[in-house]
Amino acid sequence: MLPQPQDTTASDVPEKIDLNPGAILEKIDSWVDGLVRLVPNILVGIVVLFIFIFVARFVARTFERRTVDKNRENLGRVAGGFIKWVIYVIGFLIAATIVVPTLNPGDLIAGLGVSSVAIGFAFKDILQNWLAGLLLLLRQPFNIGDQIVVNGYEGTVERIETRATIINLYNNERAIVPNSEVYTNAVRVKTANQLIRSEYDVGIGYGDDIHQATEVIRKAVRGVEGVDAKDIDVFTWDLAASWVAIRIRWWTDSQRASVVKVHDRVLTAVKLALDEAKIDMPYETRVNLLHDQTEATDGDRSQQREGWPVPQQGTTPQPRWKAIQDAKDKQSKNTPD
Repeated sequence: MLPQPQDTTASDVPEKIDLNPGAILEKIDSWVDGLVRLVPNILVGIVVLFIFIFVARFVARTFERRTVDKNRENLGRVAGGFIKWVIYVIGFLIAATIVVPTLNPGDLIAGLGVSSVAIGFAFKDILQNWLAGLLLLLRQPFNIGDQIVVNGYEGTVERIETRATIINLYNNERAIVPNSEVYTNAVRVKTANQLIRSEYDVGIGYGDDIHQATEVIRKAVRGVEGVDAKDIDVFTWDLAASWVAIRIRWWTDSQRASVVKVHDRVLTAVKLALDEAKIDMPYETRVNLLHDQTEATDGDRSQQREGWPVPQQGTTPQPRWKAIQDAKDKQSKNTPD
């Protein structure tokens, strides 16, 4: 009868660390054997991954060059980067499948799908700004170099990045506005058209000739450099307290520098032309009426008519004190002694 082998793992001595060097070496040996068997797969996976990296960069550069030719460099940079990373991920999944044949890409993608919910919440603002920037570049509500007004910031669009739109303000400051705010808020594009209309109100005296004043203003504005002489409007716009308001409308190049310079020239030309024509541009005038209530004429609308309507027919209305006195006199005459 053969002797039975002793079971070295049958018992475990409490409060004592059991070391089995043979088991450790056996485990390491199994790992090394497995690694040796995977060496060909690892090499092929690395080669496949490098091929996908090369393809991703080539596609991104080609896309960027195509967009540069169409003056949409920003779109090429943002969309090209997105395409590149998509190809990177596909290459990594294929390489991982080659290295570990038992790996199921579907399970990995499902796992990424579950984790992407948490990632989406954590990076919500970043993803929102990135998507808004991509939509801005695709739909082009404005272009690079346009002058816009958004969220109180007015200036020239320098570029659209993955997170924000960079605006160079007129005072040479830089505003970084998140793409999500640009996409969801109202944006005024000042340079969307070649020409832009400006307007200004000028007041003339009530004693001046309106037709003469409008003709003088129109002639002055027509001679200003930078004004589109084909379309100049001069309207009588308001009968104000101290002057007759005349509204001037003119068209200039939509660039901010042109608008400001022409505005200065127009106002200067109008002021000089009205002065030369002896047409008054009055200051605001206020009249304060002070009545002396001790005068005999106080309340007599036939003599003190400021603020009261002029009687059109019949007798002039009596002041209240006189009407009361007349009623008393009449009552005293009708009362018997």
